[in-house]
Amino acid sequence: MLLSCIMQYQQLGNSSLHISGIGFGCMSLKSDQPDIPWLINEAIDKGINYFDTADLYDKGLNEIALGKALKEKREQVIIATKGGNKWKADGNGWDWNPSKEYIIRAAEESLQRLQTDHIDLYQLHGGTIDDPIDETIEAFELLKQQGKIRYYGISSIRPNVIREYVKRSNIVSVMMQYSLLDRRPEESCLQLLEENNIGVLARGSVAGGLLVDKPAKAYLNYTKEQVAQAAKAVGNNAATSIRFVLQHPAITAAVIGIRTAQQLEEAIDGINEEPLALNILNELRSSIPINYYGQHR
Repeated sequence: MLLSCIMQYQQLGNSSLHISGIGFGCMSLKSDQPDIPWLINEAIDKGINYFDTADLYDKGLNEIALGKALKEKREQVIIATKGGNKWKADGNGWDWNPSKEYIIRAAEESLQRLQTDHIDLYQLHGGTIDDPIDETIEAFELLKQQGKIRYYGISSIRPNVIREYVKRSNIVSVMMQYSLLDRRPEESCLQLLEENNIGVLARGSVAGGLLVDKPAKAYLNYTKEQVAQAAKAVGNNAATSIRFVLQHPAITAAVIGIRTAQQLEEAIDGINEEPLALNILNELRSSIPINYYGQHR
């Protein structure tokens, strides 16, 4: 039995969407997993209303499984998906395609798989500074005018790409990796997004398990020893790692990859955890040197 939860909700940027502080990251779900409906319903019962997937995950089967599980509760939830990556014909990898034509087609195919007439948040799944950005924005705006999507955002860790979308588009959100082991967004991105009232959806809060239960190894620019030091600082505790992320004022929600009841419980613990005192936050921040983006600045 999962613990009770008093969920917190925040408005996502300047949209009308009010999303749960914990988002359900669906990428880890397997399409043939028999307990998907139970997990989804349990998450909703605990107050989670934000479910994040992508057409890339499991070659579209992830969207199909999520759409089926949410069909009877569509009005209670916020569905977010992503597009821009096109599977190759042989199924061996994918190509990047941010063209207007492809984005529109990808969104329409996602709508069919999700069994819904609209996507609450449609996100560009990546992006480079060399993309036809205005063309991509045109696709988003057209989909919005047609009522096929309510709002749009991007999933990106590249400061130069994020700056362009802030200047040139009506994005309401940016999904980016952020954790004690990845504080690169603090240098410029988080402040920029907060100043422009654009919500931040943080993924990777437990650094792929390195802050919780996985053996230490080199990660980004950190050595194995530094990773172990960070894990020790949070007590190898998922809830503390998630709370660290949620306490940054720019973060709207932590999107946690969930595949099991235990992972759902750990995510819920993150929202139930008492706010970290300033001295604790400072101890965590000083446990390892802060890192910075080396590319795409």
